[in-house]
Amino acid sequence: MSQPHTRTVVVLAAGEGKRMKSALPKVLHPLLGRTLLGHVLTAAAPLGADRTVVVVGHGADQVRGHLTEVAPEATPVLQAEQLGTGHAVRIALDAAPDATGTVVVINGDVPLLRAETVAALVAAHEGAGAAATVLAAEVPDPTGLGRIVRNDEGRLERIVEERDATAAQRAIREINAGIYAFDAARLRDALGKLSTDNDQGEEYLTDVFGLLVSAGEPVAVHVAADHVETLGCNDRVELAGLRRLLRDRVNEAWMRTGVTLLDPDTTWIDVTVALDRDAVVDQNTQLRGGTVVGTGAVVGPDVTLIDTVVGAGATVLRSHAVGAEVGPGASVGPYAYLRPAARLAGKSKVGTFVEVKNSEVGEGAKVPHLSYVGDATIGAKANIGAATIFVNYDGVNKHRTVVGEGAFVGCDTSLIAPVEVGPGAYVAAGSAIAQDVPPGALGVTRAPHRNIEGWVARKRPGTVSAAAAERALRAAEGASGGAGAASEGEAIHGDAEAVGPASGGGDTATE
Repeated sequence: MSQPHTRTVVVLAAGEGKRMKSALPKVLHPLLGRTLLGHVLTAAAPLGADRTVVVVGHGADQVRGHLTEVAPEATPVLQAEQLGTGHAVRIALDAAPDATGTVVVINGDVPLLRAETVAALVAAHEGAGAAATVLAAEVPDPTGLGRIVRNDEGRLERIVEERDATAAQRAIREINAGIYAFDAARLRDALGKLSTDNDQGEEYLTDVFGLLVSAGEPVAVHVAADHVETLGCNDRVELAGLRRLLRDRVNEAWMRTGVTLLDPDTTWIDVTVALDRDAVVDQNTQLRGGTVVGTGAVVGPDVTLIDTVVGAGATVLRSHAVGAEVGPGASVGPYAYLRPAARLAGKSKVGTFVEVKNSEVGEGAKVPHLSYVGDATIGAKANIGAATIFVNYDGVNKHRTVVGEGAFVGCDTSLIAPVEVGPGAYVAAGSAIAQDVPPGALGVTRAPHRNIEGWVARKRPGTVSAAAAERALRAAEGASGGAGAASEGEAIHGDAEAVGPASGGGDTATE
C-alpha cells in the first residue's frame, strides 16, 4: 500500500504592489468577503497540506496580523529584501527543512483560483511523478505575463518572463499562471543553482524548469480549464475587474441553487454569505460578511446587510443592518437602521426611519416609524408610537428600558432609562417617562394645556400669522353675531385628569 503524499504549500505574499498605490499591502486588499491572500489560502486549504508557509515582506506586520485571524496555522516567513520568486521559495523551504513530497507554490494575488484547479494540478503532478509541474492557461492577451515555451514535441522547454522574451516568444498566448507543484528534493537542488542573469537581476523561480529540463528531469504543464481563474491584479482597475468576475461567479452559483436574484449586475454577495432556497434578492443589494438569508425571505431593493441573519419569510426593504437578527416573517424598512445586537423576533416590525441598537423586539411587536430604540427589551405585541425615543445614555453609562407584553407607547414619548413599562400598560402621547409604569396603568407626564388668546396679535404684529388670525377671528365673529371670545383665564385648563385618551387626548400611538 503506497504511503500518502506529504505536502507543503508556499504562498508568495511579499510584494509591495506599487501600482496599487496603497498603504495596504496588495495581498490584503478585499474582494467579496476575503482578502486576495484569504482567497488563495482558501483555494489551497482542501489539499490538507502538512504545513503552509506564507512569505511576507512589504507590510509584513499587517500580513502577519491578518494570518493570525484567517489562517493561524500558517507560518509567516520574512523576505526582508525582495530578490525574486526563487529567493522567496528558498527562504520558505529554509523555514521548513523537513519538508518532503510535494511543494505547491502559489502567488498571493490570484483570488479567482478554485480549489478544484489546485487539486487537479497536484493530482496530475503526483500521478506523473514529475519533478515540477506548472499551471498554464491560454489567454486572449498575454501582455505582461510569462510564456510557456514548448519544444517541437510539445513538451515544456522553459518559462520565459515577458521582459526577457524574444518577439516570437511574446506572440505565445499560453502563459504561466504563477502556480506550481514541485518535488521537494529536486526543487531544493535547483534553487541552489539559480542565477540573477536576467533583466531584473533577480532569482526567477521559473528558471527552475529550464534547469530541470537540462538535467533530464521530467517536467509537465497542466492547463487550467478556465483562464479566468489564473488572473491576478496589479492595480485597482484590475482589482475591480476581478471583483466583477467573482460577483458573476457567486451570483450564478446561488441562482443555480434556487435563489432569485432580480438584477445580478447590481447584487454583490460575499463568498462568506449563505442563502436558502427561494430567497429573493432585489436590485442594488449588498450581502456581506457572515450574513444568512432564510427560505422565502425578500431582501432589497437598496439593502446592505453585514453579518446579519434574516429569517424565513422576512422582508428587508431599503435598509442597513450590521450584526442584527431579523426573525421569521418580520418586516424591516424602508429606511431602517439595525445596529449590532438588534434582535427582532418573528412577525415583528421595524419601520420607516427607525434605528435599533442592542435591543430585542418581541414576537409581533411594532416600532412602525421615526423612533430610536437603544438598549431595550420590547415585549410581544407591544406597539411603539412614532417619534418615541428610548433615552439610554446619561453621558457616562448606558441603561436599559423594558416595555412589557402588549404595552402601548404613545407618539412623541421619551422613555428615560432605566425604566420599565409593565405588560398591558399605556403611555400617553408626548410623555417623558422616568418612573416605572405598572401593568395595566396609564403613564402620563404632559403639562396641562392652555390657550393664551390674542398672543399673536400682541407679540407678532404684522406677520403672516397675525393677518391670518385676524381674518379668522373676523369670520368667526360674523358667523356668531359678534359674540366675544373667552377670557384668558377661562381658556386655561388645569384638570390633570383631562389629558388621557379617554378624555379626548387623541390616539396615543400610530400604526
